[in-house]
Amino acid sequence: MKPKVFVSRMIPQKGLDVVLAACDAEVNTPDTHLSQAELIERVHGKEGLLCLLTDEITDDILAAGAQLKVVANVAVGFNNIDVQAAIRRKIIVTNTPGVLDETTADFAWCLLLASARRLVEADRFTRAGQYKGWGITLLCGDDIYGKTLGICGLGRIGRGVAKRAKGFEMRLLYTDAVRAPAQVERQLGAQFVDKETLFRDADFVTIHVPLLPETHHYVSIKELKLMKKTAHLINASRGPVVDEAALVQALRERWIAGAGLDVYEHEPELSPGLVELDNVTLAPHIASASVATRTKMAVMAATNLVEALQGRRPPNLVNPEVLA
Repeated sequence: MKPKVFVSRMIPQKGLDVVLAACDAEVNTPDTHLSQAELIERVHGKEGLLCLLTDEITDDILAAGAQLKVVANVAVGFNNIDVQAAIRRKIIVTNTPGVLDETTADFAWCLLLASARRLVEADRFTRAGQYKGWGITLLCGDDIYGKTLGICGLGRIGRGVAKRAKGFEMRLLYTDAVRAPAQVERQLGAQFVDKETLFRDADFVTIHVPLLPETHHYVSIKELKLMKKTAHLINASRGPVVDEAALVQALRERWIAGAGLDVYEHEPELSPGLVELDNVTLAPHIASASVATRTKMAVMAATNLVEALQGRRPPNLVNPEVLA
């Protein structure tokens, strides 16, 4: 008999095919976000759960799934899952690292370019019929070539962003909890600095830190006031690493020139005042949203799920303690 699993949202078909070939799967076919109560109801009697980053998998949900053996997250992050509760209950947790790095690095640059050159503002201006002819001061933005890029977090995605900066011949600063090897610094042309120096000196600051207790509000009023008035802040990591209310104030009062955001502190809700601002580019958490990458993520998560249910160590195990 195939193990029973629940898939919390629709995923690309190739990933779903992997699940259906090995499991008796119940799929949330309306593809709507489920409440805690709904998730509790749907995991009852299931051995596996395949979920998305937007699903908050609490201890209550894990307790309701008394037969759960694995929770497979379709994301590199897993802050949406109570991993400690999973460890106590001997439930495997998996994620999808690595596969989305280059796509996310691409999109960080998409936000950076759009913010610097006021692209979204220009698009709205043109669509509204306001373009009546060329003007030398019309929608002037900021140059990128030869400027200073500050990268917070030089992990896989941060390094991808750094590689792309070479084409713009930028001065590259980075800060991280752990300094990168000297060879990596040489290859990237990156200079390690403290956080305060980075925020003070960079023309563009891009955030690529994981969401941990110590990185909550990693960017706050203090950091925003250190930045140049001509600087731009880019966040394609996790929403709560930026104090969004402080960012709204910084943008409204022009402490900084602009921002590009793909994630939000209280996602999907936006902080009051953010939508009304012209100097921020807003995207709906789509940094990894290429067809190829999202398909790879789904197949990876599905493979993790199936491997765990078949008694093998899944390729992307978050909590190895459960197998000790």
